[in-house]
Amino acid sequence: MHLGMSGSFRIKGEVAGRFHHARSRLSAHDHVVFRLGGTTITYNDPRRFGFMLLLPRAELADHPFFAHLGLEPLGNELSAASLAGLFRGKATSLKAALLDQRLIAGIGNIYACEALHRSGLSPFRAAGTMATKSGKPAVRAERLAQAVRAVLTEAVAAGGSSLRDHAQTNGELGYFQHTFRVYDREHAACPTPGCRGTVKRVAQNGRSTFFCPVCQT
Repeated sequence: MHLGMSGSFRIKGEVAGRFHHARSRLSAHDHVVFRLGGTTITYNDPRRFGFMLLLPRAELADHPFFAHLGLEPLGNELSAASLAGLFRGKATSLKAALLDQRLIAGIGNIYACEALHRSGLSPFRAAGTMATKSGKPAVRAERLAQAVRAVLTEAVAAGGSSLRDHAQTNGELGYFQHTFRVYDREHAACPTPGCRGTVKRVAQNGRSTFFCPVCQT
């Protein structure tokens, strides 16, 4: 299932938290309804950019939607060694490499910025520097692997980041945006202890990159 730009699931009977977006109630935009043990789950999508795919589990890995996806960042595969192997010899920027879904699937722009800041690595650093000349993982690769896992784990626990219309299935907003260190904090003081830098924003590969030019090297 892919939500597209405006898709959402509505679970009948769930009570939303204090902070939530009202889900669309227009039945004209209800496209799929699941009835599971008395619970009704409705897929609503006004813009119709979302889609669903039904096929046997054994065929998932070879389907065009999945065949070229990279490793799961919250799975056991993510490590300093795997980052070194994926990024070795790549001259592209570290930020661009993190966003390449063919290498690692599931790291978006927000979480790439946050993970790079936590690991103290510049978004402009060459991705290939995650590996030593012999191909072994550099110390910075270990910092990055730990930062990626920590940021994503915390974001999942917080229900994601609600900057516009993202919400959970019960309509409740995510809360991770309240703990951003650099994303969307241009001109703010860098939160790294002892750092006197200021968060900057630049356009990088068509996306906004937020970083501290002092402590991220």
